[in-house]
Amino acid sequence: MVIPLYNEASVVGTVVDGLHRSFVHVVCVDDGSSDDSARAANAAGALLVRHPVNLGQGAALQTGIEFALLHESCEYIVTFDADGQHRVEDARSMVAKARAEGAAIVFGSRFLDDRTKPGWMKRVILKTAVWVTNLTTSIKLTDAHNGLRVIRRDAASRIHLQQDRMAHATEIVLQLGHTGLPWVEHPVELLYTDYSKAKGQSVLNSVNILVDLIVR
Repeated sequence: MVIPLYNEASVVGTVVDGLHRSFVHVVCVDDGSSDDSARAANAAGALLVRHPVNLGQGAALQTGIEFALLHESCEYIVTFDADGQHRVEDARSMVAKARAEGAAIVFGSRFLDDRTKPGWMKRVILKTAVWVTNLTTSIKLTDAHNGLRVIRRDAASRIHLQQDRMAHATEIVLQLGHTGLPWVEHPVELLYTDYSKAKGQSVLNSVNILVDLIVR
């Protein structure tokens, strides 16, 4: 379990505690947080890797993947957000699906059923991100910017993220598509609390993602 972590001190302890009931190894990559995120994650039992300065979620995810791959017993890496939006039971189901179906990658999708209620503006932003991702990669997804993924070791070893900010979400799909390994989507529910909504992407940030992908 790999969790990019940046200024989530008020919620990350609860997230890690919930994960530990199903996953033995939980790694938080503290990306230069200015609050008590690192202490809260460590107190809840997470292994902690730290960036001395903020490098962006893509960089934190890359560090976490590389750290996990150092351990030969690691078969699958689950990427999970620190803000409490993802559900542990969805992560468990996705790992089970990867094993049962021989999938190297399982992408979580909030749009395969109607449980998640993102609101019309966020839905437009997310669907735009799907359109951009599907236009620029070989994988056609229903939900491109969902941080809940299960990635088998052989697929994870071929991830080399260069987009340090939010554009990494499209870049990781592009790189996983290039592996040619089998992939599936799995329906998940995202929990939009007042806290998580306050930290959500804006329309301007979505434009910045597109610019990053084209320019870089």
